[in-house]
Amino acid sequence: MGWTALSELVPLYPLYALLFLDTGLSAADVSLLFAAWSVTAVLTEVPAGALADRWSRRGALVLAGVLEAAAFAVWTVSPQFSGFLAGFVVWGVAGALVSGAVEALVHDGLAEVGAEGSFARVNGWMTSAELLVQVPTAAAAGVLYALGGYALVGWASAAVCLAWAALALRFPEPAREPDGESLLGTLRSGVTETVRVPALRLTVLAVALVGAVDAVEEYFPVLAGDRGVPTVAVPVVVLGITLAGALGAALGGRADRLPDRALSVLLLLAGVLLGAVAVVPGPGALALVAVAYGLYLVVLVVAEARLQERIDSSRRATVTSVAGLGTELAALLVFAAWALGGVVAVGVLVVAVVPVVEAGLRRRPVS
Repeated sequence: MGWTALSELVPLYPLYALLFLDTGLSAADVSLLFAAWSVTAVLTEVPAGALADRWSRRGALVLAGVLEAAAFAVWTVSPQFSGFLAGFVVWGVAGALVSGAVEALVHDGLAEVGAEGSFARVNGWMTSAELLVQVPTAAAAGVLYALGGYALVGWASAAVCLAWAALALRFPEPAREPDGESLLGTLRSGVTETVRVPALRLTVLAVALVGAVDAVEEYFPVLAGDRGVPTVAVPVVVLGITLAGALGAALGGRADRLPDRALSVLLLLAGVLLGAVAVVPGPGALALVAVAYGLYLVVLVVAEARLQERIDSSRRATVTSVAGLGTELAALLVFAAWALGGVVAVGVLVVAVVPVVEAGLRRRPVS
């Protein structure tokens, strides 16, 4: 959890959009940068997982930290569109390297000591740490900017990335039997396993659909503004929603023991609460969003644990990355829903995917 918190304690995170605008980029330029970041992540997601399986999950995390540090160094040295573009491409590769490797490394590390049943609890606390660290990150960003502007924020961010890369070097990595596959062979085998094993295929789809809902987080400030919250108070309100999500994630480990139907009910309730925002006035609507987000993260933590239970091969990072790619693509449905009908449409979308999620997360009978 310490590594997770450190990897998110990057002061540029809450400021980089402002950096782009203050450098003189237009809204269209910023959109192009985000598009390049997203495309890079999509293209490299599964190959990065295969690299982690074929080479080293720990090595993938270390390389990711170095690459992300390089991205922020480029932004700091060359604060212009070309520099930002290059940095986003490198950062996109770094994110892909982390995506599949970290869950595979944690699961197999726990399995090595006979504690794989604790994965949901550990994963829940890791997810909670990611959310909670947004508070000190925002504070650090403000202090560093006041002291030295974007340059100090950029160099500090690069230093933090190198620090979590160094910390990743200390992770134990269980030895795996060499299978003689090439990188391309590992990639092909992992994708084939995902597609051809029915239970695994359905679980990957369920995880992708559940994971995609997290894209609604991007709209929390918009929701707060639409509900009459003064701009100066929006960060505080969004923080409240984030804290509710952190609590839900922390409880995810316990929820893994709930009956399958209970998970579906939690996700269904989250969707209904989001839809109810349309008829609840003022701050009450934001309270509904906070509760919905907490319930949703309970289900997400369990979903990720169920996926790791289903994977029965050395290509764990590759299969996990396939689910990550599915999440990236399914998030487009959330963006489209918001464009069509705001938070209510997103709530309807959540309700609509419940049957698929229930089928995909159903526990297998013990033989």
